[in-house]
Amino acid sequence: MASMPAVTHAESSKISMRRWLLIVSLVGLAACAGMVIPGMSAVATLEPTKGNNASGSVTFNPAGGGKVNVSVKLTGLTPGGHGFHIHEKGDCSSGDGMSAGEHFNPTGKRHGNPLLPDHHAGDMPMVVADGSGNASLTATLEGITIGGGGATDIVGKSVIVHKDPDDYTTQPTGNSGARVACGVIRKS
Repeated sequence: MASMPAVTHAESSKISMRRWLLIVSLVGLAACAGMVIPGMSAVATLEPTKGNNASGSVTFNPAGGGKVNVSVKLTGLTPGGHGFHIHEKGDCSSGDGMSAGEHFNPTGKRHGNPLLPDHHAGDMPMVVADGSGNASLTATLEGITIGGGGATDIVGKSVIVHKDPDDYTTQPTGNSGARVACGVIRKS
């Protein structure tokens, strides 16, 4: 019976290194293509802006097929509708939330209803607070990704809750009023 040639420690290390490089390369290619890495989620913890009481959390999870599920739990709002958007900068340092910049809009579209084809990538459905100021929302969004660093990646951006309802027509903000809560989107 012929024996198999012995593999030296150096050859074994080269094989392991090649496998490792292949894995790293595949992950890198996915990131360059703006693809979602399976299992990657993101969360934003919202804090009130100066003079406001709104706070809560927003969780983003991949839904497959280029979609993202968003789940929202908020407290401290005035009853009624509130504009709700992803903004271009991950900066909530200013007292009024203006440091978060404008709506996240990497594709250069007009502001609009997220249930229709043309809208900012950062346009999300309105949140509606009950008589106690609590709001929750679950929705599926298109046009954004979680991680990967592509143009539509929301990690490192921010979520803003506005004082007023979004009319989905006024450009470029939806006439949603002041920013009452802000949170930076981070990988979870």
